[in-house]
Amino acid sequence: MSNWFNEKILLGMNCREYISKHATLLNFMALIILCFSFYAMAYRLIYGLGPATNLSDTYPWGFWISFDILAGIALAAPGLTVGTVVYLFGAKDYKHFARPAILSSLLGYIFAVFALMFDLGRYYRVFYVIGWSWGLNSILFLIAWHFFLYIIICLIEWFPAFFEWLGIEKAKNFFSKLGIWATVFGVIIAGGHQSALGGLFLVAPTKIHPLWYSALLPLFFLVSALFAGISMVIIESTISHKVFRDQLKTFDRADFDNKTLGLAKALVIILFVYLILKVLDLTHYNNWHYLKSEYGYWYLLEVVGFVLAPALVLINSVKNKKVKLVRFTTFWVVTGVILNRFNVSLIAYNWYIPLQEKYYPTWMEIALSLGVVTLIVLFYRFIVRRMSILS
Repeated sequence: MSNWFNEKILLGMNCREYISKHATLLNFMALIILCFSFYAMAYRLIYGLGPATNLSDTYPWGFWISFDILAGIALAAPGLTVGTVVYLFGAKDYKHFARPAILSSLLGYIFAVFALMFDLGRYYRVFYVIGWSWGLNSILFLIAWHFFLYIIICLIEWFPAFFEWLGIEKAKNFFSKLGIWATVFGVIIAGGHQSALGGLFLVAPTKIHPLWYSALLPLFFLVSALFAGISMVIIESTISHKVFRDQLKTFDRADFDNKTLGLAKALVIILFVYLILKVLDLTHYNNWHYLKSEYGYWYLLEVVGFVLAPALVLINSVKNKKVKLVRFTTFWVVTGVILNRFNVSLIAYNWYIPLQEKYYPTWMEIALSLGVVTLIVLFYRFIVRRMSILS
């Protein structure tokens, strides 16, 4: 058992060697963040939502919903986008991106649910929705079931790498055969709840600023999740291939760059689809006059500054094969998606309330979310170091 633990978990080192090797500045910073985050988690569980957050009857959903769920689930869409590209559009050349994408989706969804536990008054009843208490008329019920199913799908897709690591060939082969069907089903499920997250806000037509409220909110959320997912695939593959390059047995830089440019082309198309939908939406509701206001300028910053501008930069980058600029621009796009989720759920929500009366998160809300992000990164690194994810 000791040999197995040292070999599989500690990568062939003993405990002292493992701790010594990982005593780095980045790990120390991660430890500090986790200490504050665990304190915030314990404080919220012991003293409740009131003392730990600035939530109120006016703002029952705050930073955790905006960042951990709305933005987090959009950024956890690499599995959806790569699954669509590889298995529905038959782009087998991009299969190399599938395992990292699935792993990031799996961790993203698991930790989104983990973070959600701290935002629920009765967190210990989170599993009631699965078998005991069905709310068939609620979008939240649909989303909860979709999360549950999608985590199972991601587990099925990840199990071949897991059982390969354990050396259980029969289990690996069994789940490999299920993988394609799970991915196709996952594309349907993920598409459903990405749009359903936007559908949550359809019940608040008077509370969300007209520039952000629309009957197309579910479609906006779905399309933006698609370009968020492609951007995250490029970001993750860039970081992974740099940090874990020692694990790449055969790595063709030119081929990797060409595939990144191919993903960027798809990204540009989806960004422009989103822009066209936005213009049609503005015209349909005749909301152009709202653009000459403070909220209008903020809206233009989001749409022009974080959708149109990066789309134009990407076109230039692809045309001139500037792969580094493509990678930089995907961070830009992801920032825009996060901004959009905050705009819909917080900034443009209750837009008629004066600034001094608006909701602002406590340090514990931010610390808890930073801790969740840190845990995702640490678990991702832990798994990639041990299992065949990149090769």
